[in-house]
Amino acid sequence: MKLAVVGGGSTYTPELVDGFARLRDTLPVSELVLIDPAAERLELIGGLARRIFARQGHPGRVTTTSDLDAGIAGADAVLLQLRVGGQAARLRDETWPLECGCVGQETTGAGGLAKALRTVPVVLDIAERVRRTNPDAWIIDFTNPVGIVTRALLRAGHKAVGLCNVAIGLQRKFAALLDLAPADIHLDHVGLNHLTWEMGVRRGGPDGEDLLPGLLAAHGDAVAGDLRLPREVLDRLGVVPSYYLRYFYAHDEVVRELGTKPSRAAEVAAMERELLALYADPALDEKPALLAKRGGAFYSEAAVDLAASLLGDGGSAVQVVNTYNNGTLPFLPDDAVIEVQARVDGSGPVPLTVPRPDPLFSGLIAHVSAYEDLALDAALRGGRERVFKALLAHPLIGQFDLAEGLTDRLLAHNKEHLPWA
Repeated sequence: MKLAVVGGGSTYTPELVDGFARLRDTLPVSELVLIDPAAERLELIGGLARRIFARQGHPGRVTTTSDLDAGIAGADAVLLQLRVGGQAARLRDETWPLECGCVGQETTGAGGLAKALRTVPVVLDIAERVRRTNPDAWIIDFTNPVGIVTRALLRAGHKAVGLCNVAIGLQRKFAALLDLAPADIHLDHVGLNHLTWEMGVRRGGPDGEDLLPGLLAAHGDAVAGDLRLPREVLDRLGVVPSYYLRYFYAHDEVVRELGTKPSRAAEVAAMERELLALYADPALDEKPALLAKRGGAFYSEAAVDLAASLLGDGGSAVQVVNTYNNGTLPFLPDDAVIEVQARVDGSGPVPLTVPRPDPLFSGLIAHVSAYEDLALDAALRGGRERVFKALLAHPLIGQFDLAEGLTDRLLAHNKEHLPWA
């Protein structure tokens, strides 16, 4: 089995490689190709990847290339984890929205739209080249904003599934709190990428006992602390929101915080410099502890499980993925992309029946889904007016003057990546 990773020069990659090495019985990879235009950085990470495979006795080989077409040729699956514009673009996404009193974040609000505009055309070009080279290959997208990127891929007819690590992280957290194995925890995970709520925490499977009320009663302070939300919010909602919901539930507080401390982009850039120095050590043959602070926890396990289900021998597994709604949430169009538990096999994901969220949640889901539709239209066709309408539709913006000011700033900071701007 051949897997290709586009964005293989990412500092995330050793996390992914470690998962492939540890879980080789689940996903028998014979060749792992890391693809990235940054040749020097790619060789650093490729060398560490080979040492990780060797340390863990993995028989597969790791190759590196800056030639996309050569790297994806013959691949059974292609994983996308790229960042158009790098950390410099992320830093801008987290900065200029604050000038208008709005959250600066790489996947939410105006910064998230900027990332989508830069990313969607690049991803679609890669996907077309995958289709020409190997039309049977699956595309697994971890590139943010995952919901919008996955919607773009699916609408273009690609064999694609979106993946995020939020759900698997919460599953592991809840399992530890409840003293259960992660496999014994099934989440009623409902919403859109980075806009989800755990409506239930079930023992054993989708029909199992709901442990959520007891979890909140016994461990609500710990869960709320991880989300950086008051315990009262969880008690009054009766569900566990994604930590990204803090941008909605405590927007003004977050904006004040962001104005008084270094950006996450600056923190990550410093961390990446330290990680790359560690990766250059020829004695290092395992992922360093520092990588856990980079983000993407459990990404490798989620990616291995998903690839194994898509490429396996006819079996299936249940996993949280991003895929077409197809009636799962009846208040959304069928071609909206949602993030829910799905049964995944070689034919792709089929969403499970999920609890219908009440209007407190479904209203926000529908609102953000409509924004995502406008965001995708702007990413595909360009134009200042389409950008403005997407920003005006976003629930964290929604005011004419704000949308105007943010549109001007977005276009000014992204001219090099938007040929039409």
